[in-house]
Amino acid sequence: MTKPSLDPARWTPPAPAPSGQPTAPRGLRVYDTSGYGTEDVLLRSDGQVITGVEDGRLLAIDPETGAETVMATTHGRPLGIEHHPDGGYVVCDSTHGLLRLDADGTLTVLADGFDGAPFRFCNNAAVAADGTIYFTDSSTKFGFEHWRGDLIEHRPTGRLFRRDPDGTLTLLLDHLAFANGVALAADESFVIVAETAGYALQRLWLTGDKAGTAEPFVAVLPGFPDNISTGEDGNIWVTIASPRDEILDKLLPKAPWIRKIVWSLPERFQPQAKKLINIHAYAPDGTLVHDIAGEHDRFGKATGVRQVGGKVWLGSFEQSTIAVLDVP
Repeated sequence: MTKPSLDPARWTPPAPAPSGQPTAPRGLRVYDTSGYGTEDVLLRSDGQVITGVEDGRLLAIDPETGAETVMATTHGRPLGIEHHPDGGYVVCDSTHGLLRLDADGTLTVLADGFDGAPFRFCNNAAVAADGTIYFTDSSTKFGFEHWRGDLIEHRPTGRLFRRDPDGTLTLLLDHLAFANGVALAADESFVIVAETAGYALQRLWLTGDKAGTAEPFVAVLPGFPDNISTGEDGNIWVTIASPRDEILDKLLPKAPWIRKIVWSLPERFQPQAKKLINIHAYAPDGTLVHDIAGEHDRFGKATGVRQVGGKVWLGSFEQSTIAVLDVP
């Protein structure tokens, strides 16, 4: 696929977040899968873990036996996966848009564009109890295969949408710096969206005196946030897919032509994600509750996170494994 041209904008990154005191992952276990790029994870009621992989398959994995079941194939690139309150699942496919997966394996397109333009990078979602879906389109210019371009260009076009149960689409926020993970507060009073290229989390109030108001939830993270989710504990769990890249931070405020040269280079010479595990959890008031950081030779660059009971399940867009660790 032809690489899009770059039109870089100058941006001065915020000062790094203060160094924390992370705890090492406890009870970390890693499971192999038959596919590459286990970008998100979701727990079924029977204990199996659902993930989507690069070849378009949606897999259900039994952690006890390692047995896999192919639930469906999107023929695209499945990313975020959520339960639907009426049964089945909501799937964000970067190629085909917002999908519904029924128990029999039937896939239905719920939304594939807005105002006559197709979605370029449908990424992650959160689903309310009444079936309302909040979801992101990361970029109007760069698709999944060229995600680095959006970070290097830094001309934010990411968007947060709401899909009502009757199918109505509403644009809630735009000009987001690589809109990514979405999480809905346990009481559905607000929705959080991750800005990967902005190292930040934004909160949009849905109820109360501030309804319709957006504000920082976490203004500066130590790296690039990816998928986020609300845990059973009510906390907002956040994957930090990679720490900030020193070279990229130095390039962003400088003359745009420099980044055009960087973009023209083979991918291996461009800024790269680091193979680390870094997970945060925040209380609804924005207080940091958990900071988990460590390394493992068969897992890193976590992008999907689910806290269920005493466990935290993880997926990665650049691994063929999923992982689980104990809640600190």
